[in-house]
This record gives sequence, structure tokens and C-alpha cells, in this order.
Amino acid sequence: MLDGLRQFIADIVTPSAGPDDLAFDDTGYLLAATALLVHVVSLDGEPSPAEKRKLHSLIESRFKLDPGTADHLIASATRAEGEAVDLYHFTSVIMRSVNEEGRLRIIEMMWELVYADGQVSEFEDNVLWRAADLLGISSRDRIELKHKVAEQRQSAPAGGPPKTADAAP
Repeated sequence: MLDGLRQFIADIVTPSAGPDDLAFDDTGYLLAATALLVHVVSLDGEPSPAEKRKLHSLIESRFKLDPGTADHLIASATRAEGEAVDLYHFTSVIMRSVNEEGRLRIIEMMWELVYADGQVSEFEDNVLWRAADLLGISSRDRIELKHKVAEQRQSAPAGGPPKTADAAP
């Protein structure tokens, strides 16, 4: 079963460009990145409505997808994440396909999902640490992104979504 998943992901990764040539919105890594995001939103059990809304919002805005395409991608990523045994499978695809700026943005998106329910558990913090490490993101950058997202959440108007940086690459 894992071989089938590996082949599926290998088929969607475009080998024509090197890792430094691909921008954040290239399509080769979308399933792997979305699977990481699904993993994060599922860490503390069933995702809350706020976490689900945030996941859809991030996928649509950051990957520039329409709602139907985002739904399909999230469904595919949910299946892939459910069959995965570790984070390495997804992070290795991302490492081959996405430049450092894009990997930083993925970690930022993961933090945004962690903060969507207003709490950061030790387990969530640990998963972000492992994912960032596997994506070649320094501890300093990971912590800076955590603080940036936390500050954006605190400065958001009551009842409104947190302020986010421009999603354009």
C-alpha cells in the first residue's frame, strides 16, 4: 500500500526543475504539503470547525486554488496522510521540489493551523519542530515563525480571523 502511495506522489512531482528553481506555488509538492497540514490539524483529534475553515482558507489562498480544487486536494491529502507512517515521506518530496522560501511558508502555514484553535500543545510544538528539521528550517527560523503567527493572532480583531501576510510569493 505504501508503494502505491510513493508511486502516486512520485508521479505528481515534476522532475524537470531543480529545488532552487521552483516557487512556492508550483504543483509538484501540493499533495505532500497539504498532507503535512492535514496532519497538523488532526493532531489533537477531530479538527474543530475553526481548524477546518483555516485549512481550507490556507489551501485556497496560499496555493491559489478554487474551493472545489482545494476540497479535492484536502481529500487526497487526508487519504495519503492516513496511510503514511511518518513525516519524512512528505518532507522528502517537499525538499526535492520547493526552495527554502517555500519551505518557510509551509512551516508558517503549519503554525497558523496550530494557532487556529487558540492553543499550542507540547505535541503540536514537537511535530512542528520535527517537520521544520526535516525541511531544513533552522530552529531560529521556526521559532521566529511561531512568534510571528502568535503575534498576528493576538492582534486580530475579536471574532475575526488573524491578520496574515500577503500570500503572494
